[in-house]
Amino acid sequence: MAKRIFILNGHPDSGADRFCAALCETYAAAATAVGHEVRRLDLGAVEASVLTSAAAFAEPPPDAIQEVQAAMIRAEHLVIVFPLWLGGVPARLKALLEQVYRGGFGFEIGPKGWNGKLKGRSARLVVTMGMPGPFFRVVFGGHGVKALAKGVLWLSGYRPIRTSIVGGVEMIGPKGRADWLARMRTLGAKAL
Repeated sequence: MAKRIFILNGHPDSGADRFCAALCETYAAAATAVGHEVRRLDLGAVEASVLTSAAAFAEPPPDAIQEVQAAMIRAEHLVIVFPLWLGGVPARLKALLEQVYRGGFGFEIGPKGWNGKLKGRSARLVVTMGMPGPFFRVVFGGHGVKALAKGVLWLSGYRPIRTSIVGGVEMIGPKGRADWLARMRTLGAKAL
């Protein structure tokens, strides 16, 4: 069954020579080839300023951000590909997510607790990093990824949220990169 997929390349430098761009392109091509509907956005193509107050966070976002919100609402599956920078998402990606989630977009807190507004959708986080993946998981507990997975997507109602950790990205060489691109083709075709 075909799905509607929204892919966000969360690398601040979305140039075609970046491995995050290659992962996104490979996933999108495989998904499209089997009939999934794919929309892709590169972080560098959208202006997202840093929010500096609770009042700004409560206001509706600008039109460009509302388009991102509409793409997330339409999508049944969300894929976010990003590099781990200083233990978390890059600042520009964090700024975009803050803009997208302003005004109560993804969830709200009421008298009965959290109410996720994006239920019925799944997500995949694909994270590239310089350190080996097992080191990130065991020593650091994967906290930089958990903040996005649990603190944003899970609260919004996304289930399941799957994660692919591309560790040692500078050390894996051409064969390691080819192996990861093959994995992305499989995941894209299955919309996972």
